[in-house]
Amino acid sequence: MYVMVSYDIVDDKTRNKVMKFLKDFGERVQLSVFDADLDEAQYERMKEGVEALIDKKEDRVRYYRICKSCMDRVKISGWGEVRQDEGFEIV
Repeated sequence: MYVMVSYDIVDDKTRNKVMKFLKDFGERVQLSVFDADLDEAQYERMKEGVEALIDKKEDRVRYYRICKSCMDRVKISGWGEVRQDEGFEIV
């Protein structure tokens, strides 16, 4: 599944921890936005990790699940491109 994660985190230290954590799952496309192509287990692991880092009373994280057929409808103004991981095999 394709996921866009956006966050608004008050504390700089926490925001940096979340940013570094999310880099293991996807690509940073804006200051507080990540794109990722994940399976269900990765998605749940990512959400659990983020929720362990944030203060739910002060911070906000949104997860947008975008279906594969909708990817062609994503438009970008300015620099950047919509990426889909092509997958690979280890032999």
